[in-house]
Amino acid sequence: MKNTVLQVATFLGALSCLGSSNAAETRTALVPLPSIGDFTDGDGWGVGLGLGVEYETAYEGSDEFEFEIDPAGGVQWRTGEHIFFWAGEAIGWRTLAKDAWLFQATVGYEEGREEDDSEDGRLDGLGESSSGVILLLEVRRALADDWRYFLDGRVLTGEIGTLGILGAGTCLACEADGTGWEVGAAVTFHDGELANRDFGVNARQSIDSGLPETDVDSGYRSTGVNVNYRNYLNENWQIFGEALYEVYGSDVSDSPISRNDYEAEIGVGFIYVF
Repeated sequence: MKNTVLQVATFLGALSCLGSSNAAETRTALVPLPSIGDFTDGDGWGVGLGLGVEYETAYEGSDEFEFEIDPAGGVQWRTGEHIFFWAGEAIGWRTLAKDAWLFQATVGYEEGREEDDSEDGRLDGLGESSSGVILLLEVRRALADDWRYFLDGRVLTGEIGTLGILGAGTCLACEADGTGWEVGAAVTFHDGELANRDFGVNARQSIDSGLPETDVDSGYRSTGVNVNYRNYLNENWQIFGEALYEVYGSDVSDSPISRNDYEAEIGVGFIYVF
């Protein structure tokens, strides 16, 4: 995985050397972080449409990997230090306060795991895990004037359970238009409902699948690192990349559903910004 991430990072870095002298020099993002897409240029509408290709684990705890093509971009409306946005199955709002606090609230839909997510039949008899509406609340605190260093806290909660994330990151060679490199690390925690949705095996599932009945406690879930990249190739075309490596705690990795003690994904894509 490390070699793959390094190869993609080298590829993206080479693309960045193409330069962007004509690439949206007048754009000013709400915050200069590549992980926070901003297609506006001050007040008004911003629209970005594109596609991304990811190579990732087939489901939580899987040792099977697959390619997935997803839409990228979204529709945004900005007024002052506020952005309202729609992206995929989520709508949300984010705002910047005192140039150092970023707040975000998002409502989305989380799809459940299905038995055929495993081509090797390792989910047979487990049925479909729950799907539902989720609410994401996030706050980031800049530790430097240019967001070179920041802290990050997130809570995801809804019909599927609750996930908490505590993280920190650094922005490398970031520009005011939201381009550059971002590297972060985070620790995640889950409640019992989410833990057993992803990694538990109840009595009925045990009978149907042959896996031992398993109850996963709430608490520590994983530790991970992530990399985000974004750059304008010209005035309208934007390239982005992302990579994630997450190591599970012992309670999760000991689950019979977990075939690996880690999750990994890497992706690249293009967006046309109108």
